[in-house]
Amino acid sequence: MPKAIPLGVRGDAEEIVEFKHTLTAHHPQLPPVYSTPDMIRLMETAAFCAMQPYCDGDEITVGTSINIEHRAASGVGAHILAEAVLESFDGRFYTLRVTARDDSQEIGRGTVGRAVVSVGKLREKMKNGRR
Repeated sequence: MPKAIPLGVRGDAEEIVEFKHTLTAHHPQLPPVYSTPDMIRLMETAAFCAMQPYCDGDEITVGTSINIEHRAASGVGAHILAEAVLESFDGRFYTLRVTARDDSQEIGRGTVGRAVVSVGKLREKMKNGRR
């Protein structure tokens, strides 16, 4: 079981948009803008960074839910900063408020859910074909 994780803990993650992060990389008829899955990945990374200092031993947090709005486009070369703040806790599940910004505006916001798991126990379950 992790140490108590105080509400309000924060984490962030950032990247520069490259071609591989764009919709065009997934399909040539789509525009060369930052993809929603890549924005969500960065938000999830920020949430992981917020909570990881409170995990013990082989514990990590894993994503359990997402509720995200992608509100503005960003192109190749844009600097994206995702931030996560722990908002609530219910049993095993944590909810973090997340935002993403580029150089000039908020591009996304919402919430992500996470749970603490033991990597060893998870590997054992996967090895035995259980979920």
